[in-house]
Amino acid sequence: MKKLKRAILRKISLWILPSLIYFLMVMFWKSYRKNFHYLDDECNDNALLVGWHSELFVSLLVYQGLKLKGEKFSIVSQHHDGEILTKLLTKLSITAIRGSSARGARGALMNAIKILKAHHNISFTPDGPKGPRYTLSDGVVALAIKFRLPIVVVNYKPQSYWQLRSWDKFVVPKPFSTVDIYYQVVHLYDMELDEAKSYLRQRMLEYALA
Repeated sequence: MKKLKRAILRKISLWILPSLIYFLMVMFWKSYRKNFHYLDDECNDNALLVGWHSELFVSLLVYQGLKLKGEKFSIVSQHHDGEILTKLLTKLSITAIRGSSARGARGALMNAIKILKAHHNISFTPDGPKGPRYTLSDGVVALAIKFRLPIVVVNYKPQSYWQLRSWDKFVVPKPFSTVDIYYQVVHLYDMELDEAKSYLRQRMLEYALA
């Protein structure tokens, strides 16, 4: 009986939550007083995009609005939360690639390589889906080096926000607050993996919330 209840609740959450989250994201986004800080020249070619898991509420909408060549994809975990995110991404015209460092990593990597060879774009949350917070996995760095692609880094700092008590301290800027959005383009060409990871993490933390 408990398993049946869990299954029913799961189906209900998959039906309701993506639409609810999408509605809130868009309505909140429209209410924000947004200040965009372009710290590097805007990238209009193919790219990888990274943002911390705690910043998804805003960074996904920034990714949606970027004028990049090709289609937009995103690496999403195979956990239940990943199913919700997959449906949310569909509403944002972003295609999910299922898999993460914990589960389905090999399949996700192979799909990512095919997508990049076809000159499309992929976003990553390097510390997702379960942390630790602000850690960086190898995947996005290795792909950036292999394909010599720029990495677009998106961070934001809201004037007023709610912060969840989750592992990532997920941030939701309050409606009508001022949100400073920071846009950087990082190049890791000719770097060794460890050096590139350290440098990218440094750039990603520069404008991240503590």
